[in-house]
Amino acid sequence: MGFRSFLGSTTRHAVDRSERRPLMSMLDQSTASRLSEEFNRCFSEFEARSDLFAPDTFFDLLPPLWRFQFEGPGEAFTAQLRSIAEGPVDIEVVRTVPTDTGFLTEHVETQHTPDGDMVARRIHVCEVDGDRITAVTTYCNGGWDEELRTRHAAEAPMIRP
Repeated sequence: MGFRSFLGSTTRHAVDRSERRPLMSMLDQSTASRLSEEFNRCFSEFEARSDLFAPDTFFDLLPPLWRFQFEGPGEAFTAQLRSIAEGPVDIEVVRTVPTDTGFLTEHVETQHTPDGDMVARRIHVCEVDGDRITAVTTYCNGGWDEELRTRHAAEAPMIRP
């Protein structure tokens, strides 16, 4: 199978991506940053502006050792975030990078739980059509408590943040 036929065998959502925005038309940094800010706010405020997500947005979420998907407006996504929150949440956006179909954003979430802070690092691949997010794929390293963060710092010190 050649490279082109491999690309042709992608899922419906991958085919839709290439039809939404020409490959050489990168989303501009200003739009990517604005949409990323609104998207990342969902993790701390557990709500989204009514038109941030398309009505049929595809969510593909990959927490550690699991994967689940759903389709629909942002209410289902923010309800999921609300259901797993154990306290107030702070989000630090590490970076946002425009792509030909939307943007990538990376954040560090600190959840202030009764048992102490839980920290998770996530990367989100967001597809955009116009001013709406149409698909989200999230990769998460899981929540790290103080004990794991201390162990990690001692055993695998980071060169960069």
